[in-house]
Amino acid sequence: MTFRFLLFLLFCLAFLPLIQSELTTNYYEKTCPAFSEIVQKTVTEKQQTSPTTAAGTLRLFFHDCLVGGCDASVLISTNAFNVAERDAEIDLSLPGDGFDVVLRAKNNLELQCPGVVSCADILAEAARDLVVMVGGPFYEVRLGRKDGLESKAKNTEGKYPKPTMPLSEIISLFASHGFSVQEMVALTGAHTIGLSHCKEFSKRLYSFSKESEMDPAMNRQYAEGLKKLCANESKDPGLSAFNDVMTPGKFDNMYFKNLQYGLGLLATDTAMWTDQRTKPFVDLYAKDQNKFFHDFADAMVKVSLMNVKEGKDGEVRNRCDAFNSL
Repeated sequence: MTFRFLLFLLFCLAFLPLIQSELTTNYYEKTCPAFSEIVQKTVTEKQQTSPTTAAGTLRLFFHDCLVGGCDASVLISTNAFNVAERDAEIDLSLPGDGFDVVLRAKNNLELQCPGVVSCADILAEAARDLVVMVGGPFYEVRLGRKDGLESKAKNTEGKYPKPTMPLSEIISLFASHGFSVQEMVALTGAHTIGLSHCKEFSKRLYSFSKESEMDPAMNRQYAEGLKKLCANESKDPGLSAFNDVMTPGKFDNMYFKNLQYGLGLLATDTAMWTDQRTKPFVDLYAKDQNKFFHDFADAMVKVSLMNVKEGKDGEVRNRCDAFNSL
């Protein structure tokens, strides 16, 4: 190894953090110092008037990051030339509250510091603020993402876990993004808030198998209650149930406790408690909420840094639902 090469190597190592990412927690300190305050005020007002906002925004954030990274591509509207991500079949059920709170925050920020804050950063910050607001853990959000330049419905194929998937497939999906089984279980704890439509779990109630109409892994009283709730599903496809039947509006570890008593809503929820790869973590988080909060927070930070766009790889949109070039 020559002396000149050694100097070059030391130079690269010294500047590696800058090369890897420009994201920082104080990214808007000088360009938009009221960023955090404006986002927090916007999400607080929205959550108070629409209590489903927290769950909707958290789900929106996951759906954004799992397709091409955390770049607000899921916020883009379809036009005559392109069918965007949000109109992919799997994204049609994304609650409008999540989209609305980001658009409101963007409008408020544009009044204060026009052309500065990306929609991707707003979504990441809003999701964190709303998790905290409903009782969940605080974690630092690094900022400086740019908004993506592409949003295509076809890009969503095979990118999201589905309630009909075998657990092995879901584990593989998360592993492809660099997440361990334990991180996957921790992130699934987001089901402690939010809703699922009847069509996502009705097979467990009416036509589970030749031997049993209902899934025997479900608490029978719970299943009977869900059957009554979803009785008119064919006429009203919007019918839904809380993912956490005990404390649906609070971010806590009750979701994991429910699984131990047959109160898991989705087949994939129940599978996590019966599969030996995931059961130890379900039991751990059911017993120790602090551990769940710690691991969830760490995993959320990891999600928030997935394939972020920086520099010329993206833009700061003028409005969150359209590219600047249109």
